[in-house]
Amino acid sequence: MNDLKNYIENHKDRFINELIELLKIPSVSADPAFNQDVLNTAEVVKESLVKAGCDHVEICETPGYPIVYGEKIIDPSLPTVLVYGHYDVQPADPLHLWDSPAFEPIIKKTELHPEGAIFARGACDDKGQMYMHVKALEYMTETGNLPCNVKFMIEGEEEVGSESLGWFVKRNQEKLANDVILISDTGMISNTQPSITTGLRGLSYVEVEVTGPNRDLHSGLYGGAVANPINILTKMIASLHDENNHITIPGFYDKVEDLTREERDEMAKAPFSLEAYKNALDIEEVYGEKGYTTNERNSIRPTLDVNGIWGGYTGEGAKTVIASKAYAKISMRLVPNQDWNEITELFTKHFKSIAPKSVKVKVSPHHGGQGYVTPIDNIGYQAASMAYKDTFGVTPIPQRSGGSIPIVSLFEDELKSKTILMGFGLDSDAIHSPNEHFGIFNYLKGIETIPLFYKHFTNLYQK
Repeated sequence: MNDLKNYIENHKDRFINELIELLKIPSVSADPAFNQDVLNTAEVVKESLVKAGCDHVEICETPGYPIVYGEKIIDPSLPTVLVYGHYDVQPADPLHLWDSPAFEPIIKKTELHPEGAIFARGACDDKGQMYMHVKALEYMTETGNLPCNVKFMIEGEEEVGSESLGWFVKRNQEKLANDVILISDTGMISNTQPSITTGLRGLSYVEVEVTGPNRDLHSGLYGGAVANPINILTKMIASLHDENNHITIPGFYDKVEDLTREERDEMAKAPFSLEAYKNALDIEEVYGEKGYTTNERNSIRPTLDVNGIWGGYTGEGAKTVIASKAYAKISMRLVPNQDWNEITELFTKHFKSIAPKSVKVKVSPHHGGQGYVTPIDNIGYQAASMAYKDTFGVTPIPQRSGGSIPIVSLFEDELKSKTILMGFGLDSDAIHSPNEHFGIFNYLKGIETIPLFYKHFTNLYQK
């Protein structure tokens, strides 16, 4: 343990600088303008795995962005840990809301991060958390403390649905064979109370298009006589929730799992301050489905949110126009047992049914994935719990997350192994938002904790 801490202390400046260089590359998978940057990032990840001690590393082509695969096999009789992460990032928009440029990383101290935090797009999601595993491997190989085999699968399409990852996994099951999958793409309760994510919500993401007249019209000559697609779209969206913020799509809740009172009471034991939550977001009141707490609304209940809406004239000054078309992007976070394909069909049918005859509606599914719950009685979870307790001094709390990692259920279906979600980010790290950041403490603590997972998992596996 002391050797591990000393190694990190001696190399921490280099660890931080290497991450900063990685964060400078704008690997935005959603925007084709950054195509070469995404490919360049894959090359950097490949080189980092080689330097960390992998015996074999390759960039595997897919129908989309490539997957970086690496492995260090020390003994086939020992267990194998498969590390998954992603090197692509969300778009940085809206750029004007960043305090510093999104791809020019800087370190600033904050109230929650007195040791400093790295501010940059991808700092926490997921370059910082992915790179912890690379540095953990470096420590284990450099010091002879790697107790088992390790494989890496780092993809470049997580932020756009991981479509090529499914293609890759189905064709490489033998290459990816493992005893447990380890992912750090989640968070924890706080820097003094760690937690392990045991549940993820599924996702259905669609884009809708509402078309009225065959061209943009003069709002004076046609206003009040022709349906305005923007007005219609906003009414349709508003109708998707009732007065209790319950989603109105028929059949939407049919397969939703209702947790028992006992299970909800266990969830409520996790430290949470509603006032601190509101203060951090600068809001006066929380908002959501009636009958559920804030932590329940964002973890065990499904949701429907508009992620973007546009149409008509949005430039400087005024233009009196009735737009021909209006658009919105809508995501639905789903809970276990809700099938994302079925929910997408239910949404499509309902959204078209509520449209007046004065407009035409098109629904285009983007991507989705199933929810996931991992049991806490398997050796992977137990090893993670022991590792966190070693480094934080307290036992981590199992916690369901509101986020989605759609490929986790795919891994279990195709690779037949459980996934352990060892996140080190905080809710306040602004992932997907302007001013995303990742604490120096969290980054280094992850590098310290991950090797202990390997040690405990190998010991438990061999019992």
